[in-house]
Amino acid sequence: MITVMDPARARQRLGEERAHRQSLAQRLRREESDPVESSELSKIDQHPAELGTETFERELELTTLMIVEAELKDIDDAMGKLEQGTYGVCEACGKPIDPERLEAKPWARFCVADQARIEQALNRRA
Repeated sequence: MITVMDPARARQRLGEERAHRQSLAQRLRREESDPVESSELSKIDQHPAELGTETFERELELTTLMIVEAELKDIDDAMGKLEQGTYGVCEACGKPIDPERLEAKPWARFCVADQARIEQALNRRA
């Protein structure tokens, strides 16, 4: 039988994860706001491959920022569910999500089985 995660522990874990991601998002936003020209190498002296590397790194940071911001939204949604009394319930099947899963990913929306089904369906589309 699956037990429900203690609401106080869930609130603590969500708060920890939110603080960590907010810090990461702030750092990524600072790095994004720095113009490419302010890098240590001048564009004039740069080899095209170095410019390509800088562009790739900037795109990677922007992608990471998008992921972190989406996780922050999921964390906020999970906090709302905690207040509504629906935290820890799978959105697909309505069964409780395993507390170990919630400990690892406190903003989880689906149980392991439904998450696997969703990921398989997405992989088939790709």
